[in-house]
Amino acid sequence: MPLLIALQFLTRLPIRLVRVPCAEENGRSLLWYPLVGLLLGVALLLAQWLLGGISPLLQAALLLALWVWFSGGLHLDGLADTADSWVGGYGDRERTLAIMKDPTCGPIGVISLVLLLLLKFGALVALLQAGQWGALLLAPWLGRWVLPLLLYSTPYVRPGGLGQPLVEHMPRRSLPMLLLVHGLAMLLFGWVGVLALIIALVVLLIVRHYLCERLGGTTGDTAGALVELVEVSVLVGCAVL
Repeated sequence: MPLLIALQFLTRLPIRLVRVPCAEENGRSLLWYPLVGLLLGVALLLAQWLLGGISPLLQAALLLALWVWFSGGLHLDGLADTADSWVGGYGDRERTLAIMKDPTCGPIGVISLVLLLLLKFGALVALLQAGQWGALLLAPWLGRWVLPLLLYSTPYVRPGGLGQPLVEHMPRRSLPMLLLVHGLAMLLFGWVGVLALIIALVVLLIVRHYLCERLGGTTGDTAGALVELVEVSVLVGCAVL
């Protein structure tokens, strides 16, 4: 059940739960987030192999479209809401949280989405041309690896928010060990794995610092924004370095 919950929440796969999950099962779904990211990475690698006969530009565009479709734009929505509220909040905590809750997307959110997708596309083109397939697997994997790590290490400040049940019922004893296992598995990719893991941790520390400074913790939207920032940072970092 926790795996199905994670797949239903993080992807557009037609997952139907046979019953309403309990709070503990929702919390334990965090254990499966990294695996969902790994599955997305495998799907992207498979798609890249199938598209191997076309130009890198078209490959990158199709892979990016598949990437967005697979996740349903969930984290992109969080990025847009976070960007809007961060700029419009003028440093005020309550104003920032209020704007973040507004379902409409302002110009700053739109600009942030365009720039992020442009960076992802450019990085994908460079990686495909260089034959660096590892980053295509590691970026979505790490994006969903840092998400439970953020919720584990950071207070959740949105009462009644989507992430509150996850934080309240997360398996705090087993989650760190599982994240460590996934982190060690990434190192098997050699220097690319080491580089990607370092980039993801640096982005996590920076984002967490500013979230705690402005909001005193995280929300569901800011957690989604972190996923996107980690993914694009890993792609760009591996493409440049």
